Amino acid sequence: MTEAADKIRASAGDAPVRLGLVLGSGLGALASELDRAHAFPFEDLPGFPVSGVSGHAGAVVVGELEGVRVALLSGRAHYYEDGDAGVMRTPLETIRALGAEAVLLTNSAGSLRDEMPPGALMSICDHINWSGLNPLIGEATDDRFVSLVDAYAPHLRARLKAADPELNEGVYAWFSGPSFETPAEIRAARILGADAVGMSTVPETILARFLGLEVAAVSVVTNYAAGMTGQPLSHAETKSEAAKALTRFRALVRAFVRSFA
Repeated sequence: MTEAADKIRASAGDAPVRLGLVLGSGLGALASELDRAHAFPFEDLPGFPVSGVSGHAGAVVVGELEGVRVALLSGRAHYYEDGDAGVMRTPLETIRALGAEAVLLTNSAGSLRDEMPPGALMSICDHINWSGLNPLIGEATDDRFVSLVDAYAPHLRARLKAADPELNEGVYAWFSGPSFETPAEIRAARILGADAVGMSTVPETILARFLGLEVAAVSVVTNYAAGMTGQPLSHAETKSEAAKALTRFRALVRAFVRSFA
């Protein structure tokens, strides 16, 4: 039981949440669609990080979406902000303490596949931890040896596919950021089997599995990765393209959440 969860329950009520949602860059607009919503800025919750990344509001919103009680994180903190791979531990512990047994992680990502252009959505089926960092370094118990076989639960991936039959599926490679990847790194990642790249999600998946949360994850493709088009990359493009994909993303998330009703 975390202090943050106690504070949230004191205002939002004791009813348990069914599902946690983590919204990535440019995707936070969904937070405004919750019914009977209670919002809690990260800075008001004990132990929560405060993100300085534009496109990340930094709030927990508890309410109902498609008739399902959810705890939604509008924004996240990243390893590249303060050098802490476990920066999202308290938010995920709070989601678990509020009653959730599963979490949907979302992000904006670069595509490594020509047939998966900006605007496409990809369900993550596995990941490559390119950074080599791990949020469980320093954990004292044997619980730190978390199995990541089927880290992205097959039955949750099936729910995502049912929600959007055109949904892509692929492997996500985590680079630490904040600089974008080099073209050489992207060529290497493609050889290793990556389909998309980004700067989040993997440490959260590891933490979620450690905490006993099942995980599903969706990438919103906002650009082709470095070297694929000859154009430079920017965070402004990430936010702009994420906004363009918001209608389809919203429909996918709503249908996925509805399957928990």
